[in-house]
Formats: sequence, structure tokens, C-alpha cells
Amino acid sequence: MPAGEFRPRPMRLAILTAALQELTPRALRDADPDLAIEEWLAFAAEIGAPNIELSAALHPGESDVPAAAMLDPVANTLDLRRPFDAARAARVRRAMAAARVGLSDLGYFDNMLASDEGARRRKHALMLGVFDAAVLLGTDAVTGFVGRNPALSMDANLVMFEEVFIPLLREAKARGLTYRVEQCPMPGWNTSDAWHNNIAYAPGPWIALHRICERHGVGDQFRIHYDPSHAILMGQDSRSVFQYLKDRGYNFLIGGFHVKGQVIDARGISAWGYGGQTLERGDWHGREPSRDPAEQLNAWKKQTVFAEHELPGTARHDPLAYLQNRSVDWLDHQLAARELLAIEPDKTYLVVEHEYPPARIQDRRLLAPILQASLAFTRAIDAAAAAMYALQHEVLPAQGIAAQGIGREAYRS
Repeated sequence: MPAGEFRPRPMRLAILTAALQELTPRALRDADPDLAIEEWLAFAAEIGAPNIELSAALHPGESDVPAAAMLDPVANTLDLRRPFDAARAARVRRAMAAARVGLSDLGYFDNMLASDEGARRRKHALMLGVFDAAVLLGTDAVTGFVGRNPALSMDANLVMFEEVFIPLLREAKARGLTYRVEQCPMPGWNTSDAWHNNIAYAPGPWIALHRICERHGVGDQFRIHYDPSHAILMGQDSRSVFQYLKDRGYNFLIGGFHVKGQVIDARGISAWGYGGQTLERGDWHGREPSRDPAEQLNAWKKQTVFAEHELPGTARHDPLAYLQNRSVDWLDHQLAARELLAIEPDKTYLVVEHEYPPARIQDRRLLAPILQASLAFTRAIDAAAAAMYALQHEVLPAQGIAAQGIGREAYRS
């Protein structure tokens, strides 16, 4: 490329199939599991998503967490009750070619450090099945959580990570895969008062975990699938997070993005602070936690009393909220990623994740224009960031011209 040529590099757009969990009726998909993937690929083409992040999960009949206790029910679009073999993979590949929709990665979001050994064994077995499916479908990454054993301290969880999670990364390495960790702290995952139920929730823990991985020769398998909604939830902003990683020499850790926002409710912060509702949530009765899954859902008030998820584009443009880290400044997010992270933008996926509660409509006809608009917004904001970055960091410097102003600065709000 000639010096100073304008060549913006947009990221690759995708959508997580959990955006519409029951696109295919359960009776049909249970009898013919891969029909769910075929129909989601057709839906992705309809709404303008060039790629999907294929969601896997324990089947509703096998999950240890009832759907009624989940803030955002998961989707087993990829059904692994029987092995995903070459014949199933060939069928899905044909559907991908017919829809002209690609695959960013596979996602299975569960607690890999579950305290119950039997439950943990089932989750790890499913994760290995996801690894095998990823290989057959030709993707090089799987996204998920680390999780936490709530019966142990955070330091003790580091020991458990070394004992039970490192073997998973060895299996990923053997298959040529990267495991990308989403950093949600999962405050309402259980009825305890613990707020951090996924130990890989911020740069400090990522670095500690990566050092363990390096000692075992699987450092290249451990990466982060960054989601700015979780940074907002913890009072952080993306530019400062990315700057911290760069300052510490770990800006290579982020390998992909979930595009999902969070909108902070100032009234909720005034009432409870960033720890959320600490008592009288409704998930306990006196000295005992409720056994009713619908009441266990109240544990999520640790989060929901002061924050609500944003589907990109659904939150009003609010510069003051951006400066206070109370909503995601999407343009600066995409600029900061290019300016501070060790990524190749045109090889990096932006995966739209839909968890905005009022718009989680399980009706294809009604949901389609909502997702179509959000995808268009995400594509446009990234295109703007790509153009700004190319102009300010490549075109102008090649001619000795300085960019104007200062811009948002890390560690300042």
C-alpha cells in the first residue's frame, strides 16, 4: 500500500444466535437438531448478519440452572446431545454456503469451575464437544466463561483454575483452538452475596490467569472476548481498560468482541451503589435461600437495580453518560480498540449480543427489524471508526499533518 493511502479496515460483523433462542420450535429441533442451525443461518441472512456466533448449551432437560432462574436464557442452537460428526458438519456447511453466512466462533457460556463435581464433569464434556464441533466447522475459536467455585475464596479459585481449567486449554491446544473468555462478573449466577462469580472479570485477573496458562504452555490458548457492557457494570471505560493492558504489555489478550452495552440507572446507584441490592431481594426467606427458581432470579438484583443491558443502538446518544462511564461510547470504543490493542481489525469479529430486556421478543417477525437495525448501527459506527483511524493515524501522518484536538483520555472521566 502506498504511504498515506486511505484504506479503512472495518471489523467483521456477526450475531450470537442466543438473540432468538426458540427460532425453531422445540418439538422440531429436538427431533432434528441441525434444523435449528439451518433456520438461524437463513434468519441471519434475512437481517443482514454476514456471520453468526453459534450458541451451544446444555439442553433444557439437562441444565443444572432452570430457565426461570436465568436473567438471559441461553440457547442450544448447537445441540450436542449426540456427537457432532462429519455428516452433521457437512450439512451445516451446506446451509452456510446456501445462506452466504459465515461463522465467527462457537459460544458456550457456563461455569467451568462449578463446585459440584458431577455438574462440572457434564459441563466440561459438553465443552469438549463444542471444541470438536469448532474443528469440524472450520473455526479457530470457542468463547465462554471461566466461572467460579462459590464455596472457595478467589485465591483458592486460582488453584482450582490450574487444576481443572488448564486441562481444557490443553484440549483446545491439541485441536488448534483458542478459548476466548467473556468477562461478565455474573453477580446473580447464584443466591450468595458474592458479586464476582466469574473470576476472569477484569484486566487484573486476566493477567493473573494468563501467567498460570503460560507456566503450563497454553498461554496462546487463553484470550479475552471483550464485552464493554461488563466494564460499564463495574465503573470502567473501554479506553482505560485497553490502555492498562497496553501499559502492562498484555494488549494482545483481547481477541474478539461482544457488542452489547449497559445503561446505568443513577437512581439505582444512589440507592445501592455498584454492588447492587444486598438484602431483601426476594431470593432468600429468612436464613435460607429460596428453592423456587423464579425467586432465585431475584439474585440478579445485584445488577438489575442499577443497570440494564443495551442492544447496540437502543440507548439514546448521551455524551454525559459516556464521560461518566454510564453507557458505552461506541465510537470511542471502536477507536480505542484500533489505537491501543494488538489486533488486526479486518480479522477481528464484532459479535452483536442481544440482551435488552424489553426487546427480547421471541417472535421472528417482530424481532427481525430490531436486530436488522442494531446490526446496521454496529456496522456504521465501526465504519466511522475505521475511517477516522485511517485518516488520523495513516493518511495525515504520511503528509506530516497532525490530527486536531486531544480526544478522550484513558484514566480520566
